[in-house]
Amino acid sequence: MLTVSLDHLSPLARSVLKMNVTDAYTTLVPTGSGNTEARDALSGATPAQMLSSAPVNGDEAAAILSGLYLWHDLLDESHKVSQSLNTTSGSMWHAIMHRREGDFSNSKYWYARCENHPLLPTLAAQANEVINPFPADVQVLKLTHNGWDSDAFVDLVQRVHKTPDDPRYKLAVALQQLEWRLLFDHCTRAASGK
Repeated sequence: MLTVSLDHLSPLARSVLKMNVTDAYTTLVPTGSGNTEARDALSGATPAQMLSSAPVNGDEAAAILSGLYLWHDLLDESHKVSQSLNTTSGSMWHAIMHRREGDFSNSKYWYARCENHPLLPTLAAQANEVINPFPADVQVLKLTHNGWDSDAFVDLVQRVHKTPDDPRYKLAVALQQLEWRLLFDHCTRAASGK
């Protein structure tokens, strides 16, 4: 389970995060239609409704909404939001969404558009903590060799998403969750101005 800063989120965003919290975001490439309870709760929601006070950055508030959709495997809804954002956070959610739908080359395209996102150094450092308990593997070592390598992560997910028994699958899920949490926290802080 992920720990996410809830300080600036609205009651709606908090309740959506808590839905199906045990199973949410545990699949690399989901095949279902996503969590219908979360879809219903977010239906018609606006970016401004994601925070407990008026956002200081509307694009980052929209990015929160995109992240909530992704948290519950609502890929089409997340795509609609992230596609409308011309920010590095929007591009990153866009890249993640394409990776999760299995469109790996398109994911790499969008990751290239956010290669300077301010959360990447933190992601690299924290990813090493997640990676260290796993056996050494050339593909895994590429992930943080020179900072966080999003393309190497897409390659890893592409290799293991159909083989949940592969130990690297569990690692990829843990890294996917770390990436989500860090990006979601970044967007929440940027949207709230805190």
